[in-house]
Amino acid sequence: MSKPTVVIAGAGLAGATVATELRERGFDGRILLFGAEQHHPYIRPPLSKEFLKGEAERSAGDVHPEAWYADNAVEFLPDSVASSFDPAAHELFLDGGARITFDSLVLATGASPRRLSVPGAGHGAVFTLRTIEDSEWLRSALEVGGRRVVVVGSGWIGLEVAAAARGYGNDVTVVGSSAVPLSSAIGPELGRVFERLHTDNGVSFRNAASVVAIDGDDDGPREVVTGTGVVTGTGERIPADLVVVGVGAIPNTAIAERSGLSIDNGVPTDQGMRTVAEDVYAVGDLANPFLPVIGRHLRNEHWANAIAGGTVAARSILGESASYDDIPYFYSDQYDLGMEYSGYGPLAADARVVYRGDVDAREFVAFWLRNERVVAGMNVNVWDVNDQVQRLIRSGERVDERRLTDESVDLASL
Repeated sequence: MSKPTVVIAGAGLAGATVATELRERGFDGRILLFGAEQHHPYIRPPLSKEFLKGEAERSAGDVHPEAWYADNAVEFLPDSVASSFDPAAHELFLDGGARITFDSLVLATGASPRRLSVPGAGHGAVFTLRTIEDSEWLRSALEVGGRRVVVVGSGWIGLEVAAAARGYGNDVTVVGSSAVPLSSAIGPELGRVFERLHTDNGVSFRNAASVVAIDGDDDGPREVVTGTGVVTGTGERIPADLVVVGVGAIPNTAIAERSGLSIDNGVPTDQGMRTVAEDVYAVGDLANPFLPVIGRHLRNEHWANAIAGGTVAARSILGESASYDDIPYFYSDQYDLGMEYSGYGPLAADARVVYRGDVDAREFVAFWLRNERVVAGMNVNVWDVNDQVQRLIRSGERVDERRLTDESVDLASL
């Protein structure tokens, strides 16, 4: 009997994690890893952090050295785009007409940056940030310094780009649709902590603002163009030499839609990363898995999710009992501030925030409390506590708020 074939459509961190986990757990069948880009799998956080700031080489983001794939019999096929699949026939179709038979198929097609749909959005001085090439272009444009940079979007990507741009000595304005940066992610109270961080470092904000146009012609070459400008809904024109758009991402669901899968904020899966199609799984930014802990589906675009979901999918393929129970986690570095966040956004959305430490000095741990239980936590310039924060979340036990916020009380004792 021939050995089974696992086909992975998408060669980002999630797809690479599936391949890695399969091999590490003893799978000896065939693994085909199709990537739309020419690069071997890499992680994306450095693209807006260390690499963009010039503090790391491009190779620092590689999931594995190139030799790993051949050494572990993982057939990596770059520049290969999967277009659809036939769930009944267990066949994957590639752009160009090739068809691949699979025993298990993993959809790991990721997400694409959301783009502005305003006049001038295709101007050559307008950047998005998703790929290695995007980060290389942006880094070369920013490292010159002395340029006027307008960042559209006041979420994590927007603020990380703003910090990198200021680090190179550029003039930076952030235009955000919310009244407070990061308010949809961590609430307005903590969003103001990050806003003050950026204003202290010379960034200007236009909050609760919309972009209605960008000066210049669409479809120009990618370049820095003196004299570009961003026009807001109030009629203000903000001069810019380059514009960076960071207004979220859209899951790449085309392959799933063409193949008859239902779409609901990505591709829904069960707790084992299985889609409704037999032997078909979804992982990473594309997947909207069911999380038993919170009793609902939750799509998560952070890198830790790619590892967690990829690991669960590999175990499910192998017939093991596997469930997505990792607590969502991400981190950010901006200027001299480093932070880690763990928790469930839907539960934290209307929870009460309490603090341990000095918020004004930006050295603290924030806890989101819901019914006296910790549902999320964020440590800011306080280290080696994330495991303890996750333990409190995972326990689901009521906590004594007085002791939780008292720095003299060891978190491990709670």
